[in-house]
Amino acid sequence: MSKLDKIEELQNVLKEDNTNFQARRQLAVLLLDTGFPKEALQHFLYLTKFFNDDSGIYYNLGIVYEKLKEFDKAVDAYKKAIELSPDEVDSYYNLGLVYIAKKMYEEAVDCFETVLEHDSDDSNSYFSIGLCYFKEGKLDGAKYYFERTVELNDEDIYAHFYIGNILKDQGDLDGALNKFYKVLELSPDYSWAYFNIAAIMYEKQDYECAIDNLKRTIELNSKDYDAYIIYAKILTKMNKLEEASEILEMAEEQGANTGDFYYICARLAKLRHETEESNEYLKLALKNFTTLSISPKKVQAEMM
Repeated sequence: MSKLDKIEELQNVLKEDNTNFQARRQLAVLLLDTGFPKEALQHFLYLTKFFNDDSGIYYNLGIVYEKLKEFDKAVDAYKKAIELSPDEVDSYYNLGLVYIAKKMYEEAVDCFETVLEHDSDDSNSYFSIGLCYFKEGKLDGAKYYFERTVELNDEDIYAHFYIGNILKDQGDLDGALNKFYKVLELSPDYSWAYFNIAAIMYEKQDYECAIDNLKRTIELNSKDYDAYIIYAKILTKMNKLEEASEILEMAEEQGANTGDFYYICARLAKLRHETEESNEYLKLALKNFTTLSISPKKVQAEMM
């Protein structure tokens, strides 16, 4: 029997006997598992009226609210589940994830540390603490927890990826490359790893390798506008202005509209002696200043 058929069967059971709590609970869990959180919500809320000391119901209610992005209600549900069953670490872990969504990183770390008190080898909790520190800009702390993650689970591609980003920010380009290649070993279609390899190779002035990885990035993610920008910069340095222009046209066709994108378009147009077009792109760059990585005053000064 398919899950949808089972849902229909349970719904029919409840039509005949609305007080069949076992069927209602089974239906609620099944609705949640099959992607119907709104429908599951009404059943879990109904069950709390009769079983307000059941931690499992509140745990599942937390999952429902989390999926519906009602994070405050999710926090309350997970806290209730913890109050009823303090040793059930899944509630602490999920509560930590909600705190991350709410950008309450210290509270999230407390939750994951509680999980680790019960299971010191829980790689997911190490990763989640690392993520909290990374988002707070505490890179050394983040690196420690991501490294602890891969010691326990060497196939955690995200931990390897974040370590690569930290090493890149810290100037260890070769160490970062090793990590991004490790990511590709585990997940050959991970476009961000190709992009980061390309960015490092661009910095190392190995343009051929950079281009190969940028092509792969764009194949896997045609909306990665930064990849088009670096690609165009490389072609411009190689004095292949027509090819650079074609790359930027491809990006525009994909919806590129960032300040940095318009700025590189302006620079290329200027090199091609297209003054009017360059000025129009500079205006668009200023209009999208929130995605512009250089000073708007510098952009303004380049207008002719």
